[in-house]
This record gives sequence, C-alpha cells and structure tokens, in this order.
Amino acid sequence: MKKQTKIGIGIVVVIVIAILAFSLKGKKEVKLELSTQKVTLGNIVNTVTATGTIQPIKTIDVGTQVSGTIKKLFVDYNSVVKKGQLLAVLDKTVLQSTLNSSKAAFHAAQNELNYQKNNYDRIKQLFDKQSASKTDLETAEYQYVKAKAAFNSSKEDVVKAQTNLNYAMIYSPIDGVVISRAVNEGQTVAASFNTPTLFSIAQDLKKMQVVAKVDEADIGQVREGQSVSFTVDAYPDDIFSGDVTQVRLQGTTASNVVTYEVVINSPNPDLKLKPGLTANVSINTLQRNNVLTVPSKALHFTPDAKSLKKFGAKGAKVPDDKTIKIVWVKTDAGIKPVTVTLGQNDGVNTEINNGVKRGDEVVLDIKYPALEISGKKEDSGSGVSPFMPRRPGSENKKK
Repeated sequence: MKKQTKIGIGIVVVIVIAILAFSLKGKKEVKLELSTQKVTLGNIVNTVTATGTIQPIKTIDVGTQVSGTIKKLFVDYNSVVKKGQLLAVLDKTVLQSTLNSSKAAFHAAQNELNYQKNNYDRIKQLFDKQSASKTDLETAEYQYVKAKAAFNSSKEDVVKAQTNLNYAMIYSPIDGVVISRAVNEGQTVAASFNTPTLFSIAQDLKKMQVVAKVDEADIGQVREGQSVSFTVDAYPDDIFSGDVTQVRLQGTTASNVVTYEVVINSPNPDLKLKPGLTANVSINTLQRNNVLTVPSKALHFTPDAKSLKKFGAKGAKVPDDKTIKIVWVKTDAGIKPVTVTLGQNDGVNTEINNGVKRGDEVVLDIKYPALEISGKKEDSGSGVSPFMPRRPGSENKKK
C-alpha cells in the first residue's frame, strides 16, 4: 500500500512539474511598443467652405427714357460692343412730330415777344412825352413780360423734344459684352415710372467675381485679402483661384440660417467662367507654409506609471498656459518630456514654434505588440484581450 502511495505521489509531482514547465514555456514577457512620428516641415491650412454664384464685376442695364417701338436692333446676345456704339433705334415718327410742334410754338412765341417789346418801347416813349397814360404803360409792360416768359418756355420745350428724339438712339455706355437682350424689333417699350431694360452689358468677362454665402458660424474667420480656391460643375477637373475683396455686413436669413455675402474676385483669361455658374468655394482663413509640425495627437499623449518605469522616464507637469504643451520625445535612453510652444493648427497637425527640431521622434501612443501565448500568436490590436477566457469551441472553429 505504501508502495502504491509513493507511486501515486510521484505521478502527481511529475504532472505538476510538466504543467509548470509547459506554462513557463508558453508565457513570455509582454513588451511595450512606442508609436512615434518625426517632426517635419509642413503646411497648416484652415478653410471655410461655401457656395456662390459667378457674376461679372460690373454689369450695366441699358434702358430707354422714352416710349416707342423698337425699329432696329444692331446687337444680339454675346455681341462685343464699344462705348458709344449704337445698340438700337426707336421709331422716331412721334418724337420728330413733337419736336416740330415745339419749334413752331417757339417761333410763334419769338414773334409775339418781338411785337410786345416794340409795343412796350413805343408806349414808354409816349409816356415820357406825357402822350400816354401810366395805365397804358403798365399794360404794355405786362404783355411784354408775359411774352418773354412764353418765349423761354417754348425754348425749353424745343430742348426737351430734341433730347427725347436723341433718346430714340440707344448707345452703349461702356465697353463690354451683351449678356442679355430683353427686346425684339417691333416690340413697344413704355417708359413710365420705371425705365425698361433693353440690354445688360458686362464690362469685362476676363475679370469675374463670386458672390458666396458664408454661414454666420464661419464669417468671423473671413478677412479681405485671403486667398480662395473654387470649382464649378462645368469644369470639375479645374481649380480656379481668387481673393476676398469684400465682406458685406448685411446678413440674410433663410430657414432660420443667417449667411453673409463675401465677394471674391477671380481672373478669367480663357473665359471659362460664365455668369450664373455655381461655385463651390474654399476660403483659406489660415495659411502657414514650411513650419515645424507634429500630429496633434502627440500633444494629448501622457504615459502611465508603468510606461514611465519601463522607459526610465519621470512624469512632467502640464503647464496652465494653453500655448505651451508637453510632448514626449523618443531618445536612445527611452523617452523624455519636452516643453514646446504651439502655433496654429488645422485639427490634424499643430505648428511648433520652439522646443523640438526637425527629425525628432515624438510619441503618439504606447501599444502592445503581437503576443505569443500557449504557443499561438495573438494580435493585441485585434480587439480581443489575450488574457480573457475564450468561448468553448472557438479554438476548433479556427482550425
């Protein structure tokens, strides 16, 4: 019985030793791995996006100050015109008749004036010789003044009739291109309280502007002189450029959304940009080129006590100043905290004014590498902890 007991104890000891040996063989030291990125030169860019409409910088609506029928048109859509060029002519029959009547009335008033003046001079001479009464003199003077007023009125009527006749000739006020024609030959236009528009002339289509609507949340970042890039659906592969020339103060509310108009001038040498096109605008509210940058993630990394002990580092106090931060730099001896002064950021990368130099490796994170447990390789990044118990049968499914 004692012999069997000893044999049993020996078997148990052997089994325990085997289990311990197997466990020690499968267990390895878990090493911490640094995720780093070098400090590099880069660009920090912030943009505000909006949509707008392409428009000529200067557009003149050409109308008429007199009513009449369009007798002849000399230009059409897209016609290139010069300042002073004849665009259209109204029928002059009625206007010419009015001028003739005014001239006839003018001549009659002139004759009446001459007669009343001579009559006044004659009565005055008689009055001086005491051959005419004072009443006769006053009557002659009254008639003379009245004739003079009628003469001046008829003279102005002639000027007015002549001017209206001249208005029947429609001339271009500027050099440009006709982008709109609102009338046809034979059409009657009536100039009453509002001057009817006959043509719209864009002064120079090689210089265009975008009137963009910027949301109230972004308008505070927009300033005159900022660079702009935009695209239009007509040329999806082309990127056009410009700059902000005006930020208009009056807001517009639509569906409880407040927007402000921002005017952007853009060169258009090849005439690709046409009035009315919709532009998708990106306004560069921040542009910092060739500056030291680090990922913004590095500014938020703080190693725990285990990591500090592993890499032989000491903790660092985070400054209260928002422009000063601590980054952890990888060295041959481990990692060390470095105080840096921040510049601008674009949400992904941050400008560093001083504290680190180009080529330094800043720590973004500390992670576990792939581990080997029980003779099998496990990936710590797979989302499953190697130390958690597994569901029964999961190992069989993988085989």
